[in-house]
Amino acid sequence: MASADAVGQAAGGAPALPAEDALRRELHDEVHARPAARIRLPARVLHVAVLNEGVSPEDEARHIAALPHAPAVDAAAQHGAYLQLRLHGALLRRERHSEFTRYTLIAAPPGAGPGTDAVDVPPAWWRAIPGRLVAAIELDLAQGELADAQAALAELRRGFGAEEVVASLLGDGYALAVTDFRVQADGFERIAVRCAGGTTATRAGRIVQRLLELESYRLMALRGLPAAKALAGTLREAEAELVDITARTVDRDSADADLLRRLTALAARIEQATAANGYRFSATAAYHAIVQQRSAELRERAVPGTQALGVFMQRRLTPAMATVASTAERLAALSLRIERAGALLRTRVDIATEVQNQQLLARLTRGQELQLRLQSTVEGLSIAAISYYVVSLVLYGAKAAKAAGLPLEPELVAGAAIPLVLWGVWRLVRRIHERLHAPV
Repeated sequence: MASADAVGQAAGGAPALPAEDALRRELHDEVHARPAARIRLPARVLHVAVLNEGVSPEDEARHIAALPHAPAVDAAAQHGAYLQLRLHGALLRRERHSEFTRYTLIAAPPGAGPGTDAVDVPPAWWRAIPGRLVAAIELDLAQGELADAQAALAELRRGFGAEEVVASLLGDGYALAVTDFRVQADGFERIAVRCAGGTTATRAGRIVQRLLELESYRLMALRGLPAAKALAGTLREAEAELVDITARTVDRDSADADLLRRLTALAARIEQATAANGYRFSATAAYHAIVQQRSAELRERAVPGTQALGVFMQRRLTPAMATVASTAERLAALSLRIERAGALLRTRVDIATEVQNQQLLARLTRGQELQLRLQSTVEGLSIAAISYYVVSLVLYGAKAAKAAGLPLEPELVAGAAIPLVLWGVWRLVRRIHERLHAPV
């Protein structure tokens, strides 16, 4: 018989586990979703990022399958967020994000040695990538002597012609990165990286990944700036309109219906602007946070005589991000102010309505008082009229009795009956009142 300690043990002695949650593997493997490539030096990296709005993973998979000599890939890998293909010694990576997709080709530079320049990715394939271009970067990666950073910078500077460049020593001086942040005639930006001797393929891959992500996410973060600039005029007009509406709310002569109509139209415009730009502004903040994180991971040191990459980028990126953040805050604050102005206007309308209701109640009360007075007058006339007819009947009855031989004086009988008739009719009316006003 198995011992109690063996109960619940799986094969090999590991304890049996509960049933897995459906997301466990996906969430666990997320940390491995986009690993840095291992890059042997020297290398040439071509990186293209395109917006994937309206582009399905199937469209991207069909385009990748159109590569000459592309190896067969199973459907799950083709349609996944991350795909990596080996092409005659080169490496093609596709990474699909929520808004954009990145294609990265890592290969040996032309003329690096026998068999290293056999990669054939036609220019037409790059042009036909589905989506709209956001970033295109050509990164040259090689080993070099970095003991004299100024000499290494001077050598790399010549590759950028007369353009001003920015440069950084990365980490503990194990690499030098130089770029001019300009789009060349072929549409690519260029970054040159020289790594110290002994740089491993893993470290080279991390350097490339951080530099490419830094530039890609910078450009994605800046997509919120045109929207913020376009909203500037709308926000100014809306703020001025709200100030005028608020001022007129204090004026008792202003028509409430007109103010409410203007405020409702203004609220609709602001809500439309919020719906159209809210996601863009939130995405900008998220992308900017990633840029700052990647910049910190590079652990840059400036090369004397030039600006560091992170410093150059943040000095120009920070004002743009501040503009976007300020616009988002203005939009949210304006929406809140419109809500408060609406509450004030509703309070004013409620007060005016209450005054009108009080005036209406006063008129109704006055009308009821007049109606009661009129009713009392009518009741008095009714008692007199009824008594007159009753006395007339008594008079005719007395005359009839006299004609029948009874010794009666009709006029005396009628006169004597008047007090009794008046009292009887009045008493009858009172009883009717008591019944009508009695509780149900």
